[in-house]
Amino acid sequence: MSESKRVSNLYQSIYNGNPWLEVTLADTLRNVTAEQAYKKANPNLNTIWEIVNHLIQWRRNILRRVQGEIVTTPDHNYFVPIIDPSEASWEQSLQSLEKSQELWTAFFNDFDDADFDKIDPNNNHNFYEDIHGIIQHDVYHLGQIVILKKLV
Repeated sequence: MSESKRVSNLYQSIYNGNPWLEVTLADTLRNVTAEQAYKKANPNLNTIWEIVNHLIQWRRNILRRVQGEIVTTPDHNYFVPIIDPSEASWEQSLQSLEKSQELWTAFFNDFDDADFDKIDPNNNHNFYEDIHGIIQHDVYHLGQIVILKKLV
């Protein structure tokens, strides 16, 4: 099996597979309502929804980078307040997260393992580090979502 296929499987398992950590984004978010996702467990913490949108934007950011784009990360680091707290808007965020997963899966289908060594001019990391970094980023925030879900 190619390294890109192994990495793709790892990324897919964290989203909706059977990862070693036994928690996935899809399962964790499955029964979260817009009200729960929007609720602040603490004024100093991000909401589940803000974290989900942050994940989506960083997934897009890194995907664009490994496709050769220069991407400037905004000062707010993709943590922005939710304007429309409706169920329809929450569902749209969940669909955007799913779409970001589909885009990564498609990316890996055509990825050449030799490209892992390419350097991302945005941060001087190689693509292998960027791709593993976004996986680690997802897992980090998944842990936060699991805790916040218990608090709201």
